[in-house]
Amino acid sequence: MHGLAQQLGEIAAIAASVEAAPPFADVLICPPATLIARAVQTAADHIAIGGQDCHSEIAGAFTGDISAEMLKDAGASAVIVGHSDRRQHHGETDAIVAAKAKAARRAGLLAIICIGETQSQRQDGKALSVCGDQIAGSVPEGMTSSAIAIGYEPLWAIGTGHTPTSEQIAEVHAHIRQCLAARLGVEGKTVRILYGGSVNPSDASEILVLPDVGGALVGGASLKAADFETIFRTDCVSPHRA
Repeated sequence: MHGLAQQLGEIAAIAASVEAAPPFADVLICPPATLIARAVQTAADHIAIGGQDCHSEIAGAFTGDISAEMLKDAGASAVIVGHSDRRQHHGETDAIVAAKAKAARRAGLLAIICIGETQSQRQDGKALSVCGDQIAGSVPEGMTSSAIAIGYEPLWAIGTGHTPTSEQIAEVHAHIRQCLAARLGVEGKTVRILYGGSVNPSDASEILVLPDVGGALVGGASLKAADFETIFRTDCVSPHRA
């Protein structure tokens, strides 16, 4: 819940930079719904714009909610579903997240499906099983690598400045890849897996070079164009990372 009209200048700065020197990475910004249409205009096709959440239904008596079709109509090309904030503060279950992912596919949006363990689950040695269960419950069957991406969020690292070790990140991402392959077959082998846990300009290069890390889901560091650009221009970012 960040962003007013005056901050569209940060998006303009990123768009101008991408236009001047296209990076290897695909760049996507997911602003609040109030800014999506204006962000699309500001981005001028140089960067993609997405939503932060959507409802599972096309329309109905769901005052305050936004459908995937509404996001598409506003110019979005992707939507985040099951973010840890939504799971924690709005009680979203895996079933709800899966329904939203289906809605995103219905509307022609990329669904970035978020999963991740809490600190207590990590301490109890349940990180891998929790992530595996969330994939089983949140990723609908039949999804393709063009329809979804996975955002791994170790909840204990978000907003804390604490980043898991490279070994911990690599271990979870490898497990996620195995779970995706088991659930989706060949398609699961190429689904992007994004790391999202206090990614910032100082740790991005170490994280993005790890196996099965196909990009970053950036939080606070995306609010400033200079910080965000440093991340998506990290030397180790290869083509088709996000």
